[in-house]
Amino acid sequence: MGPDSSVPAEPAPAEPGTAGRASGRRSPARRSAKRSAGPSPRRDPAEEPEGILGRLEAWGLSPVQQKLVVAGAWTVGALAAFGAVLLAIAAVGNDYVPEPPAAEAGTAASQPRPATYRGWASSKVFAPIAQSKADPLPLTVKDVFGEKTLTEGRITLKLTGAKLDDACAEAVWGRALTDRLAQGGCTQALRGTYTSADRRYVAQYTLFKLRDAASAQGLVDSLTTLHRGGWVRPVDPARPLFTADGHSEGSGHALGHYAGLVWIGRADGAEPDVKDDLVSLSLAVRSTEKAVFRRVVTVAPAS
Repeated sequence: MGPDSSVPAEPAPAEPGTAGRASGRRSPARRSAKRSAGPSPRRDPAEEPEGILGRLEAWGLSPVQQKLVVAGAWTVGALAAFGAVLLAIAAVGNDYVPEPPAAEAGTAASQPRPATYRGWASSKVFAPIAQSKADPLPLTVKDVFGEKTLTEGRITLKLTGAKLDDACAEAVWGRALTDRLAQGGCTQALRGTYTSADRRYVAQYTLFKLRDAASAQGLVDSLTTLHRGGWVRPVDPARPLFTADGHSEGSGHALGHYAGLVWIGRADGAEPDVKDDLVSLSLAVRSTEKAVFRRVVTVAPAS
């Protein structure tokens, strides 16, 4: 056995780029080098969003909205694009409500508007008046606010003012809401205000006459986000029932091609407590909707 028989021969150096080519796999040395080279500079979608989710949670977004925002941001390739992605949050749910544009922020801050809002879909009862063409006659103040006293349970409301506007823009504030009414073919806005017999509560009801049921439902639904940047005006600006810093609640009700907005609260602007019955208060002021039911009977007596 020769002097060099115990030493294995070194393999001939391979040509650059040929290592592992025959097997179609990277050589162990290359795999080891890649593992030791450190983590990839690319973002890890399973790890990095944790800090982002914390920020979104601080902004008040729900878990579902957080996931959609992060997923959308990864899709566009950069989390810095949140501004564009957040515009789609309004379609996710009602928890997040965007602030009004900066140009209208000052106006919105000084205008009374409800702290909470909920929209309700139209009932099949109003199908005969889904189109304004089927119900062409205009409403009058007497039609809607002819009853001077409304009662529900222990709540008794007394009418304190009423107004009819043929130009719907005069009954609201906020550019987005004004535009929405114009797009919906609004031709009338009727507003009435009430104070309870014990002077504990105040309420305002507004009824819009729109082109069709789709326009009415669209208005009611859009106010889920729009109510912070646009709402109805008080009947008497010199003696508003609600204040910008007081608590009040609102709701929207699609009624065929009409949309009714309820605005209620305590007269002192305080948040309700266990002694307050805002459900009965809302039902009492909605007694004005009898005018819409009468239109259904007029259009379809047998319905």
